[in-house]
Amino acid sequence: MLDNLTSRLSGVIKNLRGQARLSEANIQDALREVRLALLEADVALPVVKELIAQVKESALGQEVIGSLSPGQAFIGVVHRELTKLMGEENAGLNFNTVPPAVILMAGLQGAGKTTTTGKLAKLLRDQQKKKVLLVSCDVYRPAAIEQLRTLGQQLEIDFFPSDLSQKPVDIARAAHDWARRHYHDVLIVDTAGRLAIDEAMMDEIKQLHAALKPIETLFVVDAMTGQDAVNTAKAFGEALPLTGVVLTKLDGDARGGAALSVRHITGKPIKFVGVSEKMTGLEAFHPERMASRVLGMGDVLSLIEEAQREVDVEEAQKLAKKVQSGKGFDLNDFKMQIVQMRKMGGMSAMMDKLPAQLSQAAAGAKVDDKQINRIEGIINSMTPLERAKPELIKASRKRRIAIGAGVQVMHVNQLLSQFEQTQKMMKMFSKGGIAKMMRGMKGMMPGMR
Repeated sequence: MLDNLTSRLSGVIKNLRGQARLSEANIQDALREVRLALLEADVALPVVKELIAQVKESALGQEVIGSLSPGQAFIGVVHRELTKLMGEENAGLNFNTVPPAVILMAGLQGAGKTTTTGKLAKLLRDQQKKKVLLVSCDVYRPAAIEQLRTLGQQLEIDFFPSDLSQKPVDIARAAHDWARRHYHDVLIVDTAGRLAIDEAMMDEIKQLHAALKPIETLFVVDAMTGQDAVNTAKAFGEALPLTGVVLTKLDGDARGGAALSVRHITGKPIKFVGVSEKMTGLEAFHPERMASRVLGMGDVLSLIEEAQREVDVEEAQKLAKKVQSGKGFDLNDFKMQIVQMRKMGGMSAMMDKLPAQLSQAAAGAKVDDKQINRIEGIINSMTPLERAKPELIKASRKRRIAIGAGVQVMHVNQLLSQFEQTQKMMKMFSKGGIAKMMRGMKGMMPGMR
């Protein structure tokens, strides 16, 4: 989503060279590029003006020290100011209340409010071990109640039933009473959305807020609506005492300015971002990490956290032992690596969090999610013996495997070639070749010794 902004800002580094100090003269063009990049990304004009002023004030006179280039020093200043703009640190949910803690979800229709309600329930149950109850107060859209009920079933999370004949406030009170009597830690209330802001919707959600007294009131906004997202957030903030914002569809192809503007305009922290359509596609928002991604530095911390949550530790340990022994790495292990990658959102999701140079190198290798699916299909078409001993796969076996997987023989050959390269790399690891590999990567990773 932020690719264009990232590429524009990355170009700034290349244009600041050979200067011992950042001065008004040598950062003039860089500031102009940053301003244009932000405006193109649909960042609100008042936000752009304030950010540029802060960057200029912080950068002027700053010494370029150590091994930093002037471009890197300037980007360091931009990174700090972007982080401040988006809130400096992650703002978690507040559960400091007598259970159940009520979370009220507000927003316009089509922002992904109901789906986000399900994602948030799953995140709270899996990561914070909370007992969650879901309830829908959207009595205007028949499918809304059914959608949340279905999500609850799929996720195995409790759902409080409601129907179109009931009043939203009555539903909310009954659900709150049920959650209290059945010892739920959290009650998440999905409210009705409209296609535009109107008085009836605002009055209803004010009534719900007064009846429930929620500890958290989250405004769910579609990041792809750009500048409108900020204006809508401001209107809701004036009507309700919002405690935070959830930005959905951050994985879309819009320009991403809402992510940089909404905190500044509303004064409310972005608490979560939707990064995929999957039920695991909701992440805590970290301003510093988002600033790093915008500037092409990647978000390796989030990638590590995701790996810790999704990767099967037992399987990973088995593979590590095989690598250390230098024996037995076969196509079953190769497939297991692909499955683990898919759990983490696939290649595209992982590349999005890598620093720009590594991401571009991975993209140059032309490994995408479609190819990963094809590789898994080919391996599934093999017999157990063929997976364990790939050297047995000759011409006739290749034809049979290709027919079974619905691909051409050349795709089977490509897979076997990729596997051989991976196998060689694994042998290098087992023989202590990792130092050689790291030395070879110096050119890709700036600052490596």
